[in-house]
Amino acid sequence: MKKTTSLKENHLFRRAYNKGKTAADGRLALYARHNGQKGNRLGFTVSTKLGHAVVRNRVRRRLREIYRLNEDKLKAGLDVVVVARVRAAFSDYHQLEKSFLKLADKLDLLKKEGRQ
Repeated sequence: MKKTTSLKENHLFRRAYNKGKTAADGRLALYARHNGQKGNRLGFTVSTKLGHAVVRNRVRRRLREIYRLNEDKLKAGLDVVVVARVRAAFSDYHQLEKSFLKLADKLDLLKKEGRQ
């Protein structure tokens, strides 16, 4: 069951950047903010610094799949923006997943039973 919609409007991204909680490491930066709705909204920022379109889309697909598989571990009612850093282009799937879950835990986005 899909509970997440896409975050597409620029003002929603800016609101997450300016008023949301932030956690970052070498591969990803994660911004989260409560949105007052039942479901989550998810947005990605992948800069041209990562490489050409093929590389950027690969990183975006991996991050989207990581989120999809771990969606049930996250709390509801959040705007989540994932910013890929340059090292994300050279990271494999498992490194990105580990980074995403670590940052989500740092921001207290995981449900109690989802923590390790």
